[in-house]
Amino acid sequence: MSIKPINSVLFVCLGNICRSPLAEGVFRTVLAERGRGHDMLLDSAGTGGWHAGQEPDRRSIAVAAKHGVDISGQRARKVLPGDFSRFNLILGMDRANVRDLKALAPQAARDRVHLYLDFAVGRAADVPDPYYDGAEAFASVYRMIREASEVLAKRLEASVSPTSGQASSTI
Repeated sequence: MSIKPINSVLFVCLGNICRSPLAEGVFRTVLAERGRGHDMLLDSAGTGGWHAGQEPDRRSIAVAAKHGVDISGQRARKVLPGDFSRFNLILGMDRANVRDLKALAPQAARDRVHLYLDFAVGRAADVPDPYYDGAEAFASVYRMIREASEVLAKRLEASVSPTSGQASSTI
């Protein structure tokens, strides 16, 4: 049985101003460092639309910039019904995001929705929302996302390894 390779990823948090834009930007950077990403559709969104059109939180922009990642051009948006057919993989930053996404998703697309850290690194844990905390919380979230992005990139590469001749069934 052949499994369709993952070539599109949507990162989702609550308002799309802290965690998910950071995850999108960091994953894009990790892919670029590996000479990939030109063939991968990446985006981020929020389960809520309160911040639609706004740039990421200044603290997310700052922690990303400190590590050479520019997310300042991103703009917040709410998850759209079409996202469930547009993206092969939809990663919620926490369990509440995953629950909300699965409630919004058509039945046929619910298997595309996963908890980010669980899918990426096999650790069923939330990426905590740093919004009400200080710079260290944003730095901690950056480190989590960077580690998970490294593992996720390796996992996606392995799923379409040319040496195996087929897609992996582990994805």
